Parts: sequence; C-alpha cells; structure tokens
Amino acid sequence: MAKLAEVVAFLDRELKISEIPDYSGALNGLQLESGEEVKRVVAAVDASLPVIEKAVAAEAQLLIVHHGMFWLGAQCVTGAFYKKLKSAMDAGMAIYSAHLPLDVHPEWGNNACLARALGMEITQPFMDWKGISLGVRSELEVSRDELVQRVEKAVGSAVHLCPGGPEQIRSIGVVTGGAGSQVAEAAAAGVDTFVTGEGPHWSYPLAEELGVNLIYGGHYATETFGVKALGEALEQRFGVEWDFVDHPTGL
Repeated sequence: MAKLAEVVAFLDRELKISEIPDYSGALNGLQLESGEEVKRVVAAVDASLPVIEKAVAAEAQLLIVHHGMFWLGAQCVTGAFYKKLKSAMDAGMAIYSAHLPLDVHPEWGNNACLARALGMEITQPFMDWKGISLGVRSELEVSRDELVQRVEKAVGSAVHLCPGGPEQIRSIGVVTGGAGSQVAEAAAAGVDTFVTGEGPHWSYPLAEELGVNLIYGGHYATETFGVKALGEALEQRFGVEWDFVDHPTGL
C-alpha cells in the first residue's frame, strides 16, 4: 500500500509533468483526488465512462490513463461526465493522466516501448514540437513485409499499410497515436518509413507522393504500451497491485 501523494509526486517528477508542453485539454497530472491510500492501480488508455466503471469494479484506488477527462475543455457536469466523476468519487478512486509526457518518456513512453517491441535500437529523437521531440528514430535494415509483421505482433492486430516507400527499409520514425497528419515532417526528417497510429485520409496519398512507407497501427493499439509500463513501474516502486483495463476503440 502507498500514499497517493507519494505516487503522484513520483509520477510528476519522473514524467516531468510540469516541464513538457501539451494540448490545453490534456491537463496532465492528478485530475481527480481521492483518499490517501493506494493498494490497487488500474491502467487504461482512455478515461471514458466504461473504463472508469471497470476500474471501479476492479476496486482500484487509482486509475492511470493516457487520455484524460478534459479534452473538451470546460463543460457542464451533466450526463456521462457527471456519471464518470460520481462513479469515481463514490468509489474513492483517483484519476491520473499523462499524455505527451508519457508518449515521449525514454523508458516508459509509448514511442520507446513500441520501438523496442519492433526490434529498433533508438538512435536519436524524432519530430520536434514546441521544443520537444515527439517520437524516436532508428536506422534499421528490414524488409517492409517483415516490419509490418512486427508491428502487427506488437499491437496485437492487423495494421494498415501505405507502401509509398522502398521495400527494403533503412530508416524508421515512430510517433504513436494520431500523428499520420505529420507524414510530411517525417519525410523531411529523412526516414523512409513512418510508423504511427492513425491519420486523416489525405495522409495516405501524401505518403505515396513523398515516397514514404506509412504504417497505421491504430491510435488505441499503439498507445497501450505506456500506461502498462507505468503500472509495472508503480508495482516495483511501491509494491502496489496493478491491472490493465483493455477497452479498444478499433481506431
């Protein structure tokens, strides 16, 4: 069992919550406070109502998510938003969210974890945004078919491929989530293959025009890695139990 304040301080410090910029709706850090003690942690991708209900059913004192509760900004506490807060508060469950700070973490980050699962040796950061590097890059010689198979194994589902680049890959950039719209930046950085979660329709023809392989592994599927890594880190650090709530969107 651990003190909630100690767990939050540890996560804030290690993830550099106060230092890493993010979108205004991310509100990284402790989004909902609860009691002092944490015995069981649940990790999940989204702080949606079904996920919160599953975490409450698992008797968690802390829910850690990648996508928090406030992406829509200020809103009335009614409907599903009211139900989310009430369910968590009635159960005494805290909610902690880490978006870009978790994406970019060198050990627990979605990008680093996915890259390692693909057999990549991370050689340099990749794709600058507001003074931080969103992704990771590696020089890796592998066939396009082999890389697709590795991505599918890592995310546990079929992926979508735009075969716009060479069949024999030499340079890969990874940015999980919805970074397909940044394929031009990936091409400008000099990679021949860009692995991400999802992208708009126009990212596919643009990748073809730019001569880049673009692998869409699924927004949800590519961002399960980080919260799982946090669960394991909290177990090792504080001796708490943890579990992952899988609630895929298929996107």
